[in-house]
Amino acid sequence: MKWIKRIFFILISTVAVALVWAFKNGMDRFPNYALKLDIKSSAPSTLKVGFAAFPITPTLEDTWTDKDGNARYEPEKGDTYQDNNKNGKFDAFWLAGFQNMRPAAGVNDDIWARAIVIDDGKTRLALVGIDLIGFGHDDVIAVRQMLPKEANITYSMICASHTHEAPDFIGLWGEEFKHAINPEFKKNVYAQTAKAIEQAVKNMRPATLKFAVDEDHAGVMVKDTRKPAVFDNAVKIMQAIDSEADSTLGTLVVWGNHPETTWNENLMITSDFVHYWRKGLEKGVYEGDSLRMKGLGGTAVFVNGAIGGLMTTPPELAVKDPFSDEVFTKPSFQKAEAQGNALAIITLNALNDSTKTETIDKTSIKLRANTFEVPLDNSLYRLAVGLGVLDRGYSSWGKMRTEMAVFMIGNAMFLSTPGEIYPEIIYGGIESPEGQDFPLQAQETPPLISMMKGRYKFILGLANDEIGYIIPKSEWDTEAPYLYGATEQLYGEINSVGAETAPIIYQQSKKLLEGF
Repeated sequence: MKWIKRIFFILISTVAVALVWAFKNGMDRFPNYALKLDIKSSAPSTLKVGFAAFPITPTLEDTWTDKDGNARYEPEKGDTYQDNNKNGKFDAFWLAGFQNMRPAAGVNDDIWARAIVIDDGKTRLALVGIDLIGFGHDDVIAVRQMLPKEANITYSMICASHTHEAPDFIGLWGEEFKHAINPEFKKNVYAQTAKAIEQAVKNMRPATLKFAVDEDHAGVMVKDTRKPAVFDNAVKIMQAIDSEADSTLGTLVVWGNHPETTWNENLMITSDFVHYWRKGLEKGVYEGDSLRMKGLGGTAVFVNGAIGGLMTTPPELAVKDPFSDEVFTKPSFQKAEAQGNALAIITLNALNDSTKTETIDKTSIKLRANTFEVPLDNSLYRLAVGLGVLDRGYSSWGKMRTEMAVFMIGNAMFLSTPGEIYPEIIYGGIESPEGQDFPLQAQETPPLISMMKGRYKFILGLANDEIGYIIPKSEWDTEAPYLYGATEQLYGEINSVGAETAPIIYQQSKKLLEGF
């Protein structure tokens, strides 16, 4: 009887400790945090714009040997690591995206926090493009709290590029049941991001803004891998030009595509095609050692668009080198470089085409932003929160705080979305196919683009959060029979917080846009 009591006591104690641990992991990291902004237009004034770029590339100390070449660390199959810092453990930087347990083996190119600050004399807006799989809302708040008051930032937005070749910044791609983010890397990313914003403030200059769009040439490099086929394939551009020196301060480019062209066997840290695109804009587009197209100078910043659905450059999709007849169909850095060079040429040509551009020298910033909650219905994500694998708490039980914003500068409107939104929610084309889990017609209508004002309409994806795929509710499908006659579940729902997400995001977007 005594042993039974002891075992029972141990079981009860273990359960109690586990519940306390899970409760602690689920606590809000920033209790009562809320944001609501509604900044009206003011008299047009000269803009000041600043750019800055700070690297966030980690230092790789330990190396490893992939015995079977499957790009996955499996010591039980003979994979080994080299303890170069002699601390008795494998200090891996797990690459996010694709399969788990994919440690970085080197660095192809630096990854960055690249900031733009725009000031109209009344409102100071900071926008950061960061080379990570995602940047959670808690991460955004942490960086905001690091900014000095003298930076005088009215509103800040941090947008992850969603590269699948950077260290995990969500926590899901390492060892099973373990949080995968290196804590020192996280601290450095926060610090460098805050420094980038601060330096961009210091670098502000009187500037004119030049907007452009190309809707015709980039679509051949992206594939929608889930029906219905709806694309966000336009390249949208904002160039800032020093009003006095007549030189480029920097350029913002937005396009909807997963930066994963090097694909899942790559073990080198990289921003993928984004690196070569930015390099071409800044330094010029080269064929070997020969300059083929002059660059703009300044600092190039990339922000992703509507990439749900799923927008990608899969291995089988051919990318042609813009200067030769060589066509790349297999994942490689040569393919990513050809893609980046092609995008740089598209961007430069668009800026040189007067029919696609518009320049403003005086305007004001109009801005609306607010936080709100989405339910965390994904049971695997709930488990990850409880175990501490996903280092993110609930703002209220079972719900997570997130954020959206819309702002307008001149004839350009920018709408942020806190994850990977399906393009049909933006552009139209939502379907109600047979096999859907919810027997209903499209809920997220009319398309958000129809409510946006201005000639240039920018969708800023993975902005101030990464809540995963934002899937139209009428296309939600986790139970057989599957959509479009598929024999197995389609990809998307497993990396979404839930079926109610898209209707909530749509309604929040609508409220923000109606204020304009």
